[in-house]
Amino acid sequence: MTSIYETALGSDFANLPPQIQRRFSLTSASGVAAIGTGRMDHIWHGAPYTLPFLYIGTWRSIMFPETGRDVPFTIQNYAYRDLLGRETVTWVRTFATRKTRRFDAYMIYSEDRRRIVDYLGTHQHLAVDLDLSVSPEGGLRLRSGEQRFYEGPLAFRFPLLFSGVAEVHEWYDDRHKCFRINVNATNATWGKLFGYTGSFQVEWRTVLPGSAPAGILPRRTEHRT
Repeated sequence: MTSIYETALGSDFANLPPQIQRRFSLTSASGVAAIGTGRMDHIWHGAPYTLPFLYIGTWRSIMFPETGRDVPFTIQNYAYRDLLGRETVTWVRTFATRKTRRFDAYMIYSEDRRRIVDYLGTHQHLAVDLDLSVSPEGGLRLRSGEQRFYEGPLAFRFPLLFSGVAEVHEWYDDRHKCFRINVNATNATWGKLFGYTGSFQVEWRTVLPGSAPAGILPRRTEHRT
């Protein structure tokens, strides 16, 4: 079974190093979850006027205002089929800042949009298009594009004036035998919003195929992409 990331990248997936291929090969049929544990060297946010956006994000476990250095971090990647039968991969990140925060995301491959769609937050209110590419360092880059807000009958394109563009770069450090990640969210008007950089090790955990702990599943499943 092909993972959603291999589907999105096509033949470029073969250009990823083995450890990154393994990270992004999870499927609901594989019976494997990737549980990452490490530390974020630096978690930061932008100017003080960006804080209201970050506090709003805490309501649905999207972004948060805390900053810090050498912060304990976990990431839980499980592949399962959601209530609509779509192949889904969880990206549930926990940061042990002054107040423990989560950043939840659920990725699918949309045949209609021909790309990965990332549902952000516990209630999947925000659907974000992702463009994937292989970096010169041999890692995977994910860049956010159009964003859509869904709540009941309400549906609209989320204006980037009140959001931002996120760039995620994940790669494997052969020398230190760990995964590294760098995340930057910026806004064309307001500048830097939020980001973090650090490293983690991965435990490849055997699970019942298609299963994920109830505590990391979304509280609602959005059918619109």
